Amino acid sequence: MRAWTAPDLPTLDGSGGRLRVHDTALDELVDVEPDNNEARFYVCGITPYDATHLGHANTYVAYDLMYRALADCGHRVVYTQNVTDVDDPLLERAEQTGVDWEELAEDQVSLFRDDMTALRVLPPQHYVGAVEAIPSVVELIESLRLTGAIYQVDDPDYPDWYFEVRRAPGFGRLAKLSDSEALAIFGERGGDPERRGKKDPLDCLVWRMARPGEPSWESRLGRGRPGWHIECTAIALQHLGAAFDVQGGGSDLVFPHHEMCAAEGAMATRQPFAKAYVHSGMVGLHGEKMSKSRGNLVLVSRLRASGADPMAIRLGLLARHYRTDWEWTADSLREAQRRLDRWRDAVARPSAPPAEPLVAALRTALRTDLDAPAALSAMDAWADAPGNDPDAAASAAQAIDALLGVRL
Repeated sequence: MRAWTAPDLPTLDGSGGRLRVHDTALDELVDVEPDNNEARFYVCGITPYDATHLGHANTYVAYDLMYRALADCGHRVVYTQNVTDVDDPLLERAEQTGVDWEELAEDQVSLFRDDMTALRVLPPQHYVGAVEAIPSVVELIESLRLTGAIYQVDDPDYPDWYFEVRRAPGFGRLAKLSDSEALAIFGERGGDPERRGKKDPLDCLVWRMARPGEPSWESRLGRGRPGWHIECTAIALQHLGAAFDVQGGGSDLVFPHHEMCAAEGAMATRQPFAKAYVHSGMVGLHGEKMSKSRGNLVLVSRLRASGADPMAIRLGLLARHYRTDWEWTADSLREAQRRLDRWRDAVARPSAPPAEPLVAALRTALRTDLDAPAALSAMDAWADAPGNDPDAAASAAQAIDALLGVRL
């Protein structure tokens, strides 16, 4: 699958250093220490409908900061992202709207690309749809069958294939939930704890046998389609290998999605799936989490169509720490536009304060768990200060572009 066009990424003098991020599994900051200077990370992509709402944008801007920080530290970045272009929610939306599911997916992925381009988000090197990953998914399931952790339910009509989660080393260490908590969340987020024939209510679907009216593909497992979790596990292992540096996504993916991916990956490779698990917060509107099911979505494309500057949208997202749950309001965009105007005025001056302290402050902020609000405050202070360096404005604008992804 084709990703979007990459924006220019300026290279700043004096690159080096180390990125520290919050690991959900350990609940503490950890160093990102890539092997052979190659930083490998995976971020779960969209299910292509209702794209791109600000919850999506908040997540992908956050991991864009990670990409920029890792590159500025001097690492070669290998970034992989999936598209869940066949799944129950997509099929349900297609049926509700009377649109062919493939047409709906293609249209929404195209819109997502346009939004990411406008927001100057660096694209993944590997942008992979679930459908094109089916051979890798089947291969991974067959590998897991050799461990004894894959089984079929005893159902004469739909003998679906499941993964026995409690066989996996370390299962549960990411979310740290009790069984009752896990079962409740599993049922709310796409799981089927009450499916008859499962060995454990938390066992997750890896291959759904064909149903009438649903898309399906021939495979050695029988005609069907992939489960949600195994899709990401297979794509990540194919393009990044085991024990890659960071698995990322929104905090609503901690369980069951990332817990299941971690279990499947560890069982298949006998290594950690990822070294660290990093999660962005949820964006709300009118007192509730912004979500497709609630229909309280603010779409990037609609903001852009109304005349909003994409760089103001980006600044509105960067104004909150990526791990924070927060609420978008009309004031969020107005405040961001005022900040953007102030910065643009500052870099248009014939002279300005020296840029070196600003660059150092930006780097310190971002390398400390991607602290974008601290980076924005540093730029605010620089923009308000007098100075007499005729080259500083251009250097500051280049640093803001390279590290924050904001084109002034």
